[in-house]
Amino acid sequence: MSGSLYFSHPACLEHDPRVHSPAHPDTPERLVTLERALAERDWLGWERRAAPPAEESQLELVHSAGHVRRIKELCTAGGGAIDADTFVGESSFRAALHAAGGACAMTHALVAGEAAVGFCGVRPSGHHAERERAMGFCLFNNVAVAAASAIAELGLRRVLILDWDVHHGNGTAEIFRRRADVLFASIHQAGLFPGTGPLDDSGSGEGEGYTINLPVPAGSQEPLWMTLLDRVVLPAARAFEPELVLVSAGFDAHAEDPLADCLLETSSFVAMAARVRDLAIDAGIPLGVVLEGGYNSEVLAECVCATLQALRSDDGARAVDAADASDAAAQRPVEPVAARAIAQVARYWPL
Repeated sequence: MSGSLYFSHPACLEHDPRVHSPAHPDTPERLVTLERALAERDWLGWERRAAPPAEESQLELVHSAGHVRRIKELCTAGGGAIDADTFVGESSFRAALHAAGGACAMTHALVAGEAAVGFCGVRPSGHHAERERAMGFCLFNNVAVAAASAIAELGLRRVLILDWDVHHGNGTAEIFRRRADVLFASIHQAGLFPGTGPLDDSGSGEGEGYTINLPVPAGSQEPLWMTLLDRVVLPAARAFEPELVLVSAGFDAHAEDPLADCLLETSSFVAMAARVRDLAIDAGIPLGVVLEGGYNSEVLAECVCATLQALRSDDGARAVDAADASDAAAQRPVEPVAARAIAQVARYWPL
């Protein structure tokens, strides 16, 4: 496999919560600024494709028909508030269909071998949306729909979802809580919205052990995030042996993001993207990335551009030498937060 695909659609710009909440941080300018930066760089060599609308049957792989209907009816009626943070307008249902549809189309193209890596520059975000509930700016769970589609429609047996948005991906965690065919790992700021994702929540029933929650304290910097990725997420992922990797890529753990308190830099996202890209290369499997949060538009654009450069590897070469990465992880001091995480996840996976 080679090549890289970027999915987006103009409909994603039509969702604007400011119609009902003038100071809302999730603005179309997030994507406008990002795609202007990509255009100035000739899209970094990525092939652009239009994100099609998802079929309602695809949404219903993870959401109830009633949830889909309620969102559709509210938007048709002109929109309004779903909760104190989540607002829709008349065009929001269409935007959400293209956001989820882009994630599905990317996944189908990757599994078909059309490219090794894909990115969805879409909104609204999705990882907070639960089966019956829209929340946290999210209407439908884009990455969960894509993962469920890969399993139900494409016959995959194991999908890894890594969520590095600073907010816990509660919707994704709940959707796959009792399933062993999706390994969900989230690194997120503890105590931040939505207040879920404690370390000791590892899933339920047949899915116990297949949820990895890695909360970090406010003020956390790159070394802790990389230790959790290198010492916990990646070893568990290798043992899981996924056939597809999907990333819920929020960039709101950046030090300059207004909605959180972690202190990552642009280079931190590059490092994480390179590690995950190497995981996919080593396993010979595709990697799909779906945009989630990031509310400083200029910083978001900078981070995504740098991440796309790190993700693209047309010659299949690893971004980081495996031995060097292993040595770096072993030599990095293990903070108490990481030590507790290693002890918890080692109950289920060889770390």
